[in-house]
Amino acid sequence: MSQDAVPQSTLPYPPVHQDKKFVVLSDWDGTITTYDSNDYMTDFLGYGKDKRRAGNLEILSGRVTFRDAFREMLESVSQNGHKFEECKQVLKDNIKLDPGFKEFYRYCKSQDIPVIIVSSGMEPLIRAILSNLVGDDAKDIEIISNSVDVHEDGLWNIKYRHPSSHFGHDKSQAILPYRNLTDPPLLFFFGDGVSDMSAAKHADVLFVKEKEDGENDLAAYCNREHIPHVLFQNFAKALPVVRSIVEGAKTPKDWFDVGRA
Repeated sequence: MSQDAVPQSTLPYPPVHQDKKFVVLSDWDGTITTYDSNDYMTDFLGYGKDKRRAGNLEILSGRVTFRDAFREMLESVSQNGHKFEECKQVLKDNIKLDPGFKEFYRYCKSQDIPVIIVSSGMEPLIRAILSNLVGDDAKDIEIISNSVDVHEDGLWNIKYRHPSSHFGHDKSQAILPYRNLTDPPLLFFFGDGVSDMSAAKHADVLFVKEKEDGENDLAAYCNREHIPHVLFQNFAKALPVVRSIVEGAKTPKDWFDVGRA
């Protein structure tokens, strides 16, 4: 399939927010959380970190597709005998929230700015972890992601939103409908890794998370492709940037020139 073609979605989308001035879309794993949950499963329950990192670098180079490498990652967990409910509990016990996200979300809610999770992960895992970490506010946060097929024996496999796309979930398809609105909002997108490459060039303001472990794959991609972006360490650092744009004190270009939250 041509990557310029619109991939058919196997899963529904929430309605587009047609009357907003600003919309926040964010990757989940490793962006809103401090450790990517799929990486965590692969590193500790699957074939391990070294092989996962080698696969990520192959994706970044274009030698393999994200869809195929990500499926292989997750299959290594399931094929090791780890059932879906076990994985869910392991992640609830170990995955933590970016320390600034709750305050960031409260600010967005106070300004009537929707916050939408756009993820290559699986919705049941995201929803379980989100509810565990955020509490009652979790029910108000929309999730656009992949899903999962759980078999009678408890083993499982990912169900891609866009199986014909090289990304499995082409995140640009969560952004592009806003471009067709008569009065489109300004779109903020937050990401960190190879799963966010499909969305990177379509946001008005792209935030790229800096990782202490050096796994800065989205930053490497944006630098290679000359995509303007703002580096951020956590949502506490990103909030003043978003606030300054929402309040009109600064423009996206001002922050692209600075380059860092």
